[in-house]
Amino acid sequence: MTMLMTLAAQFHPGPWHDGGPYDAPAWWPVFPITFGLFWVAVAVGVFYLLRRRMVTDAAATAATSSPMSKARAVLAERFARGEIDEDEYHARMAALRDEI
Repeated sequence: MTMLMTLAAQFHPGPWHDGGPYDAPAWWPVFPITFGLFWVAVAVGVFYLLRRRMVTDAAATAATSSPMSKARAVLAERFARGEIDEDEYHARMAALRDEI
């Protein structure tokens, strides 16, 4: 009889299946989903920063490759900031093209 009780105790599902205080809440999937979304956000952030750095490095290399391209870049920046109007921009670009 004692052996039968021991076997019955071993196969009892435990307190976590009978709705007791140790029962898993219904919203337990929130934690693994949040963990996965966190790592997706980290991966996207790393990709964004690396991509931004590569584009910035490429633009810096292109701008410093020749004085003429640097002058065009400065002229485009001034036009974008509104320091010069469209007519002046085109006139100066034409002047830069004539220098070649």
